[in-house]
Amino acid sequence: MAAVAGTGSEIDLGSAKRNVALLTTAQAILGSAPPIAFAAGGLAAYQMLGDDKGLATAPLTGFNVGTALGAIGVALAARYLGRKLGFIAGACIMAMSGLIATIAVFQQNFWLMIAGFIVCGFSAGFTQKIRFAAADASPTAYKATAISWILAGGIISGLLGPQLAIYTEGLFETVPYAGAFMMFVPLGLIAAAVMLFLRLPALTDHTTVSAEPARPLSEIVMTQRFMTGMFCGISSYCLMTFMMTGAPLAMVYECGFSNVESFYGIQYHVLGMFGPSFFTGKLINRFGAERVVAAGLGILMVCAVVAHAGVELWNFWGALILLGIGWNFGFIGSTAIVASSYRPSEADKVQGFNDIILFSSVALASFASGLVFNAFGWAGMILPVWPLAITGLVLLFLLSRRKVAVGDPA
Repeated sequence: MAAVAGTGSEIDLGSAKRNVALLTTAQAILGSAPPIAFAAGGLAAYQMLGDDKGLATAPLTGFNVGTALGAIGVALAARYLGRKLGFIAGACIMAMSGLIATIAVFQQNFWLMIAGFIVCGFSAGFTQKIRFAAADASPTAYKATAISWILAGGIISGLLGPQLAIYTEGLFETVPYAGAFMMFVPLGLIAAAVMLFLRLPALTDHTTVSAEPARPLSEIVMTQRFMTGMFCGISSYCLMTFMMTGAPLAMVYECGFSNVESFYGIQYHVLGMFGPSFFTGKLINRFGAERVVAAGLGILMVCAVVAHAGVELWNFWGALILLGIGWNFGFIGSTAIVASSYRPSEADKVQGFNDIILFSSVALASFASGLVFNAFGWAGMILPVWPLAITGLVLLFLLSRRKVAVGDPA
C-alpha cells in the first residue's frame, strides 16, 4: 500500500487546508489540458492526414500511453526529487508538450504531434497523483474533504479546458488548433508557480502486517471478484474513451457541426465524468459496488440509444453527458470491486497488474476509434456498447448470486 503520513493526527489542519487549496488550484489548471487535447487533437490530426483518415485518433492514443508512463514517472520523481519538486516538474513537462504540439501543427507534422501528445499524457500521469498528495497532507478526519476539493478542481477543468479551446481557436487564423495547444504552455507554468508555495509534510514509511500470507498473483486474478471488477472497469473506461475520442470527428466531419459545438460537447462530457464523484462513494456504501456498476453500464446503454436515435446536436451532447456519468459509476464502482478482491499485502502487485491491462486497453480503444470511424462512421462506433455492457451485467449478476450463496463480503 502507499505510505501515508503517520496516522494523520500530527498534521496541522491549517497547513493542510492551505496545501489542499494550492493543490486544488493546480489540479484545476493542469486538468484543463486533457479536455483541450481530446476536443481538438483528433480534429487537428484529421486535417493533417491524406485520404486515409484512420490514424486521426493516434495522437490521443499517444496521450493515453503517456499517462501510463507518467504514473511510473511521478513515482520516480517523488523518490528522487520529492513530491513538491516532482509535481512542479510534471507541470513544466505540460508546458513543454504545448510547445511540441504547437510546432507540429504549424509544420503539419503528424508524428511530431503524436510525440507532443505523449509528453502531454506523461504530465497528466503526474496530475493523477494530486488527489493522493492532498489526502497524505491532511489529518485523518480531513482526508475525505481534501479529496472532494480535488474532485471539485476536476469540475473546474471541465469548464475551463473547452472554453480555452473555443476562445483560442482563431488565435492563429491560418493554423487551426495551434492556439488551443499553445494554451498548454501557460497552464503548465502557472500551475508550477502555484505549487512553489506548497509545504507538503514528509511521508512516514510503514509496513502493513497482514495476518494472512500473500497469494500468488495468478491465483488472485483468476478469482471471480477480480475478473468481474477488472472486466467492468476496462469496459467502462474503453467505451468512454472510444466514443469520446470519435465524437468530435463525427460532429465536425460527418455531421457538419462547428468546432465550437464539438468543444461544448466535450465540456458537458467532462462535467458528466466528474460531477457525480461527490456522491458516487455514498451510493456504493449504501447500495453496494455491484449495483452501482450495473447502473453505470445501464447508463452507457442509454447513451448508445440516444446516440443511435439521430445525429442532431442534442443527440451528441446528450450521449456525451450520459457517457461521462456511465463511466463515473462504472469505473469507480469497478475499482471498489477490484480493491475488495485482494489483501493489503497483495495490493501493489494486483494494482499494478490491473493498471497495466487497463491503460493498454484504453490506448487500444483510442487508436481503434479513428479506424472504426473512418470505416463505419458514427453509427459503427455505437455498436460495441451492447456486447461489453451486457457481458458486464451478466458477470455482475453471477457475482451477486455467488455472494448470496456463500456469503462473500461486499
